[in-house]
Amino acid sequence: MRFIMFLRTPENAEIGPPPPGLLPAIGALGEEAAKAGALIDTAGFAPTFTAVRSRVVDGEITRAEGPFGEAEALAAYALYDVASRDEAVEWAEKFLAVHRDNWPGWEGEAEVRQLFGPADAPPA
Repeated sequence: MRFIMFLRTPENAEIGPPPPGLLPAIGALGEEAAKAGALIDTAGFAPTFTAVRSRVVDGEITRAEGPFGEAEALAAYALYDVASRDEAVEWAEKFLAVHRDNWPGWEGEAEVRQLFGPADAPPA
């Protein structure tokens, strides 16, 4: 089963840049997840001031340039292929723990959602 984990964190956090030990700790966790066969892909997102949102409103396509005013912005994602939702949540919580343990004062949240594709559709 495939799951995606979205990491949300305040974009304008006042706690400063990531500490030097964070990226190696994230890399070690990613290597552990990959060796376990759970991790498919992961990446961080650029700040919202670089983003563009397009949407349909009243039949018209509109465009808005960032930054956007969300309290918490998407910071990263990880794509997992695991046996259960609980396993995906465990990996997400390990990711949060790496941040908590290596970045005093850091706050954020992880959202885990199952992915569905053509292979997941019921038979016709």
